[in-house]
Amino acid sequence: MLNDVNFSAYVMPLHPIPTSVGRQGSLREPVQSILFDIYGTLLISDSGDIGMAGEKTPKQDQLDNLLKKYGITMYATDVVSRLHQTIRARHSELRGSGVDFPEVEIDRIWETILPGLPYDKIRSFAIEFELIVNPIYPMPHLRKTLRACSKSGVILGIISNAQFYTPLLFEWFLQAGLRDMGFVPELTIFSFKEGRAKPSVALFERAAERLTIHGVKHASVLYVGNDMLNDMLPAKQVGFSTALFAGDTRSLRTRDDDPRCQKLKPDIVITDLLQLTEFISAPHTSL
Repeated sequence: MLNDVNFSAYVMPLHPIPTSVGRQGSLREPVQSILFDIYGTLLISDSGDIGMAGEKTPKQDQLDNLLKKYGITMYATDVVSRLHQTIRARHSELRGSGVDFPEVEIDRIWETILPGLPYDKIRSFAIEFELIVNPIYPMPHLRKTLRACSKSGVILGIISNAQFYTPLLFEWFLQAGLRDMGFVPELTIFSFKEGRAKPSVALFERAAERLTIHGVKHASVLYVGNDMLNDMLPAKQVGFSTALFAGDTRSLRTRDDDPRCQKLKPDIVITDLLQLTEFISAPHTSL
């Protein structure tokens, strides 16, 4: 499937836009495990997060060309409008069944919108669409940070809002799979697989349960993310230590106006991923 996508046509270097927030804080417990958000934390996201394309049809010329490539006769404006309508309808359906923060499987959404397109083409289309509306690029020092954490024996995992293409894009950028970069499969928790998105605490509880089985205390788990509501709040609710990534203005979400976050403080604030290595020292037991 990735062979059908011309990444070079979409991927261009992005650089973090520095924030006015400085490094601060300390950790009370030694770090045995680090769990990461992806969009806006490990990957620079031009829109700040996954699924942030508005309904005003950004980059319409590129989208028009994409639609022509796949033989789709709809206008880009109609496609984007139907995308958001279909997602809202699915979210409403899931909320009706008791899901607190619903998540969709985007390839299934595109199947509804583009019923005449073969499934493999739908998945290729979904990747290209995402790269147009939300360009991404690795954060500085990503590979070096992950290698240092993995080498130290720290247990690595992910809790992230994501879609099927997220691990594929991650692999393409780093020329290595998530497991190869040190991530433990059972601690790789993606919203599209769970049917619910952050800030649902259920995603964090799942990781906490799996780590507890292996003797890792909640306070020894450091969760790293760029959003006070989606990342810091649910991580705190399960007892994880927290690191707010404040390295890029595009993605930093302090949520100052949200009452749920007004008294919330991360344990540490970092402005570069490599700063995490200062909090790992002695080797720890791996899963």
